[in-house]
Amino acid sequence: TFTPLGPWMVDRDDLPDPDNVALRTFVNGELRQEGNTRHFINDIPAIIEYVSEFMTLEENDVILTGTPKGLSHIYPGDVMRVEVDGVGALENPVVADEG
Repeated sequence: TFTPLGPWMVDRDDLPDPDNVALRTFVNGELRQEGNTRHFINDIPAIIEYVSEFMTLEENDVILTGTPKGLSHIYPGDVMRVEVDGVGALENPVVADEG
């Protein structure tokens, strides 16, 4: 469950308003987090502008912004599902680090 991305990405044209996208996180089928990009402290263009000040963004780069408010403890054996309206859903089992 460490920074999984996918199984697909969408083009900018597929999200008419990236500053108004619903986000949900489920653990074992229970809704644990719910939010919307309109509640971000900075809007998407401002985030891109800020990151561009100290690095060059290339095509297909990904900027991770965190999650909606609300902590949710997870344990090995749990199943996490993240849903992003207009993008899709990603579900992964939680496993322990064998290191």
